[in-house]
Amino acid sequence: MEQAVIVHLRLRNRGFGSFEEREGIVALEERLTTAIEQADVGEFDGDECGGGECVLYMYGPNADSLFDIIHRLLKTSPLASKGYAIKRYGEASESDAPEVRITW
Repeated sequence: MEQAVIVHLRLRNRGFGSFEEREGIVALEERLTTAIEQADVGEFDGDECGGGECVLYMYGPNADSLFDIIHRLLKTSPLASKGYAIKRYGEASESDAPEVRITW
């Protein structure tokens, strides 16, 4: 079963964020990818930005293990200071899969 951690980052404007925010998101994604791969807990799958937020998608066999690896990176990132994560315990196709919202 594949589970997910979906991170929501608030951006300064209702569009795609500032140039600095977009650069910061790329750098954060690189750090997340490295941490996830080194711990062998899943994969970073990409992002969707617009409407004043950027959503980062990560998948693996255990949402708790995946979140444990990325939590410190999120806590220390200024971009993530007003964000939150959703730990999803089930496949994307399961509309009733349990979810837990985490803020930091």
